[in-house]
Amino acid sequence: MKKVLVTGGCGYIGSHTIIDLIDNGFEVISVDNNSNSDLKALNGVHEITGQRVKNYTVDLCDYEKTSKIFQNEGFDGVIHFAALKSVGESVGEPLRYFDNNITSLLNVLKCCKEYEVNNFIFSSSCSVYGNAKDLPVTEATPFQEAECPYARTKQMGEQIIRDFSFANKNTQSINLRYFNPAGAHESALIGEASLNAPTNLVPVITETAIGKRDSLTVFGSDYDTVDGSCVRDYIHVMDVASAHTKALQYIIDGKNDTNCDVFNLGIGKGVSVLEAIQAFEKVASKKLNYVIGDRRPGDVVSIYASMDKAKSKLNWETKYDIEDIMRTAWKWEMVRTETVLQS
Repeated sequence: MKKVLVTGGCGYIGSHTIIDLIDNGFEVISVDNNSNSDLKALNGVHEITGQRVKNYTVDLCDYEKTSKIFQNEGFDGVIHFAALKSVGESVGEPLRYFDNNITSLLNVLKCCKEYEVNNFIFSSSCSVYGNAKDLPVTEATPFQEAECPYARTKQMGEQIIRDFSFANKNTQSINLRYFNPAGAHESALIGEASLNAPTNLVPVITETAIGKRDSLTVFGSDYDTVDGSCVRDYIHVMDVASAHTKALQYIIDGKNDTNCDVFNLGIGKGVSVLEAIQAFEKVASKKLNYVIGDRRPGDVVSIYASMDKAKSKLNWETKYDIEDIMRTAWKWEMVRTETVLQS
């Protein structure tokens, strides 16, 4: 059984990926400082899989504590999710984002080199493309100027990993550029539950629908899109999770052609903010209270993926569409709200 370190394992995508890893025979160790996550996510993982995942409550910016985890455990691979991720927050606090996201990545890579952990998967983002000139974007699409410091940390992270892999020939790395993960596990035992107020569209939609927010603001109505609102490629979180497991197995099995590769993860279809709202209203049979606001700094106008490479190389395909995303997200929102009310 291969042992994998998942950084940010208590977070949204990390916890869902842990489920997929366990389902595919991996032993998983988590590290998460819980600055924007909750250990309760691993309770949900336990209920779903029957496996109790060990978590180290460590800040990866602390090299000595990070190194001890590698020394204690011995890993066959690392999937690195841990990072600050709010677009708007990064615009206001760029130094915090550079310090946290880059320092933590460097420390993990140093440990991979020191303890000879040669399989590395990086949680990148479609934000690396900026305002791409041609759609859909492929893995060969050139990077444009980053629209926010968060996106720049992902661009820098990929470049660091590429240089690291070039210098360390035994390292096999993959940068997974996923688009807009959303939805929740079908069981509704885990879902998106950051400690800070969410800024991603889907949880904002469900929080508005259930009454935690008075209304939702659609940022911008004059973009050059189908209805004037921003267009994104929304992908179900369990499809994203599956891709991480397949990518890790891909390099463990030595199927990769290069020791630093990249894959897009998306549905391959652009959905506008207003179309996403309509999809929610359809599956929830509920009207959403929203208002049209000004454009938001840092937002890309329109982006969606070509997934041909991931399909052909990783043998990966999406199973969920935008309505499945909204259905599972709404189920999760109702379950966790009811749980809070009962406690």
